[in-house]
Amino acid sequence: MILKEEKRNIFTVDDKYYFAHCISSDCKMGAGIAVDFQNKFHLRNALLNFDEEIRKHPTCILIDKVFNLITKKTYSGKPTYKSLEIALEDMGDLIDLYKIKYLAMPKIGCGLDRLQWGKVREIIQEVFEDTDIKILICHL
Repeated sequence: MILKEEKRNIFTVDDKYYFAHCISSDCKMGAGIAVDFQNKFHLRNALLNFDEEIRKHPTCILIDKVFNLITKKTYSGKPTYKSLEIALEDMGDLIDLYKIKYLAMPKIGCGLDRLQWGKVREIIQEVFEDTDIKILICHL
């Protein structure tokens, strides 16, 4: 695994990249970078088509090229490091299944969700340490 951080707009990455971001089980996506993901990829309706049991947090649902890390029950809630780790592990299973090599994501869980980037980065490194993926962290 290669983890790289860059100051750039995540939506300007090369087409080879898949994306990841954090959302809640209720799929509101009404604040933070989730709004930008919703505006660009129109994810809400596709996510709401999944049964609530499938959308139960923590988990990960892949829609087209976007990994939706469901880390909390409602948009007003906050994730834990454990719920983020479980969602990342689920994403890792999908990455292995589909042999994905490139992933771009913001500093997940660290904006409105208030997790600390140093700890989140450690979790990402642990989850993907034995994989052949290149992860690009984009921040403005």
